[in-house]
Amino acid sequence: MRANVSKVLRWSAVDGPGNRLVLFLQGCNFACPGCHNPHTIGICNNCGDCVPACPQGALSLTNGTIAFDAARCDECDLCLRACPISASPMTESLTVEDVLAMLRQNLPFLNGITISGGEATVQAKFVEALFAAIKADPALAALSCFIDSNGHLGPQGWQRLMPVTDGVMLDIKAFAPGTHAALTGRRNDKSLESARIAQKAGKLYELRFLMVPGFTDSDAEIDALIAFARGLGPVRIKLNAFQHHGVQGPARDWPKMPRAWVEAAAAKLRAAGLGEVVTPSVWL
Repeated sequence: MRANVSKVLRWSAVDGPGNRLVLFLQGCNFACPGCHNPHTIGICNNCGDCVPACPQGALSLTNGTIAFDAARCDECDLCLRACPISASPMTESLTVEDVLAMLRQNLPFLNGITISGGEATVQAKFVEALFAAIKADPALAALSCFIDSNGHLGPQGWQRLMPVTDGVMLDIKAFAPGTHAALTGRRNDKSLESARIAQKAGKLYELRFLMVPGFTDSDAEIDALIAFARGLGPVRIKLNAFQHHGVQGPARDWPKMPRAWVEAAAAKLRAAGLGEVVTPSVWL
């Protein structure tokens, strides 16, 4: 059982409670034009367009397959900008045991592990196998296992993941179906149902909502968020703000989300009695 991994963070304090090891899996079932990590969306097809873009010669095309030499890479990310399908030639294939070894190595500093992306549930079988192995290991069983997801997974998939998952951080990109389709290329019914499933299981740690000017910053969207959250019951809500960091293509011309507007939305949510509401701690 292997995972196609875009990046590993050995320590993170912003991807769930406490200090966490984070796996960013490669591949996503959404195609968000405003994605802040667009290079995690596609899967490398070994076209070779990235090879001449690498000034350090860290990439080569060998027998029709991209080879990556991490020792020569200076992380300039020019290869990512050259990729025509929003993929990365710098991914690594990790086994469950590879990840367990990383957890053991860093165990004294960790409270848990978070699987993010891309989209974590695109590689749901690996996530299930990894979390089950953590729970079965006496040395690691105290670590909490979290999923950061867009929610585009059906009930059967969640039924397999929930027994080994301790928390879900779930993104709702928009409530109006047309707006959601414009922002992701997909319907939002699965995401909404996923939030309900996670909450019913007592594992919805955080509901996230990205405020994008002209798309999801309207009174109608904030009112819909309030109504949806009330239907779920007590839940932590995190408002995120669209910024330009990492964004490519036409969405670079979208305006940034003003901090004052996010704070105003947060005040409205708090006034509605929804409980804990979190706003961005860093503005780029």
